[in-house]
Amino acid sequence: MPERQEQDGKVRVHIAFEGGQNVAALVPEATADGLAQALAREDATFDLETEDGTYVIALGKVVYVRRSSREPQIGFGLAS
Repeated sequence: MPERQEQDGKVRVHIAFEGGQNVAALVPEATADGLAQALAREDATFDLETEDGTYVIALGKVVYVRRSSREPQIGFGLAS
């Protein structure tokens, strides 16, 4: 059974760009909040710090951002 991604204060973000490219990363909740705030302010770029390194995101090219507190589950499992 997948562990909840919100533990340790982390969430998964999926960022889609013009042209069809996308990035998915596990980030601290504060980083995901900062990304949302930068988009609302219409900032030019945002440094997205992930476990894999830092992505410099050109916010003008972002089509959408999806924020998930859990990994998708495939198959059968017990609901608690």
